[in-house]
Amino acid sequence: MAESKETIVMFPFMAQGHIIPFLALALQIEQRGFNIIFVNTPRNIKELRQAIPPCSAIRLHEIPFDAADHGLPPAAENTDILPYSLVIRLLEASASLKPAFTSLLAGLVRGGAPPLGVVADIFFGWSAEVANELGLFHAVFSGSGGFGLACYYSMWLNLPHRTTTSPEFTLPDFSDAGKLHVSQLTESFITADGTDRWSVFQRKNLPAWSNSNGVLFNSIAEIDQIGLAYFRRKLNLPVWPIGPVLLAGDNRTRARKQTGMTPEYCIHWLDSKPPNSVLYISFGSMNTISASQMTQLAKALNKISYLNFIWVVRPPIGFDITAEFRAEEWLPEGFTRRVVEEERRGLIVHRWAPQVEILSHESVGGFLSHCGWNSVLESLGRGVPILGWPMAAEQFFNAKFLAEEIGVCVEVAGGVRFAIRHEDLVEKIEIVMSESERGKEMRRRAGEVKEMIREAIRDEEGFKGSSTKAMDEFLEAALLMKKTTQLG
Repeated sequence: MAESKETIVMFPFMAQGHIIPFLALALQIEQRGFNIIFVNTPRNIKELRQAIPPCSAIRLHEIPFDAADHGLPPAAENTDILPYSLVIRLLEASASLKPAFTSLLAGLVRGGAPPLGVVADIFFGWSAEVANELGLFHAVFSGSGGFGLACYYSMWLNLPHRTTTSPEFTLPDFSDAGKLHVSQLTESFITADGTDRWSVFQRKNLPAWSNSNGVLFNSIAEIDQIGLAYFRRKLNLPVWPIGPVLLAGDNRTRARKQTGMTPEYCIHWLDSKPPNSVLYISFGSMNTISASQMTQLAKALNKISYLNFIWVVRPPIGFDITAEFRAEEWLPEGFTRRVVEEERRGLIVHRWAPQVEILSHESVGGFLSHCGWNSVLESLGRGVPILGWPMAAEQFFNAKFLAEEIGVCVEVAGGVRFAIRHEDLVEKIEIVMSESERGKEMRRRAGEVKEMIREAIRDEEGFKGSSTKAMDEFLEAALLMKKTTQLG
């Protein structure tokens, strides 16, 4: 599409769930004939050097950042090593990156090679103003889906649960979302009153999106019209659903620290299991559950004697998330020996597993997930239904969307304070993993969504899917703005 090698500057927030989709998008744009400058803090850049494929020419640019200057632990440049209570501090600290980012862009402009535009994170609303001042095209990129992020956006601007004594409420500017319940809110929402740190940050950050030239969503138009329509109406900006934007399995493996279980071992184990017989369990890159919840989940897995599973475990809430997992302390006595070693129907994986490869295997019949959007797309792109256990951010709204609007999810629990019983977990797991009518219908519906995703990204002579067209429109808008600016 580009007549010459135009450059796009990309800048994600310092969290693996943001960096990974940004890198996937960067690789897609690069394949269309554009240069990429990928910006982040030093430790994230160091890890990205290992994640970028050898054939890529993406340029990595470090912006100085000292976590200790902001009351954060040393080297805390990514949410993956922070307890959730400190995530807001890293968000606040990210505003300190503005001068260095401005200097980078201004230097490119002064040097006679202004970039075509900037693609920045949803948490970097301030970057739109920087781009505007330098006459550059700017787009916000959300690694989240439209519906979940619309609920999240509306919640922070309105805090509707504060104006009613009922546990149920609606969003004043997003009635299409239906009713929400206080049990679907994270701790930061529940304690928010408009003056708390999260509210102060988001009420400055979110409205700043309106200074952008458009919003990119890691979603597809066919399933996400309600949420996408909200942002078109709210921001009066173009909205481009370009998803799914996902790293290929080998690239994602390079993007993660090499701790956990190898893809080869997992695939070998999965090859020995019948189709749709394995439940994959993972709570994402920065989430974990409480010790009591871990015990109840283990009891449920033990009770369903026919169930095979792969469980990615991390130390429970209250313990160092980067520490070694102590199975004898956090799991029922004898669980690992009995279920993993003797019955050989379970795998306990520490910290990280090759998720894409696992979900792609025909033996996997369900995914017990925190409903982070990257994981949702990886699951639905392979026709795997979801058991939702949301933890943070917009994940509760994603679970609601998947269960009520799409019909591919059963909600299991919510958050780390949710008191669960293993008997209830057994019931929910069996809905998806047994041959129940509801389970069959969820699997059928997940298969339909898989085909929708496949069609959305098709790019063949005579046919372009909706996501391919949206990507074209985004890049054309950036090129048109630069051409108009030059003519002016």
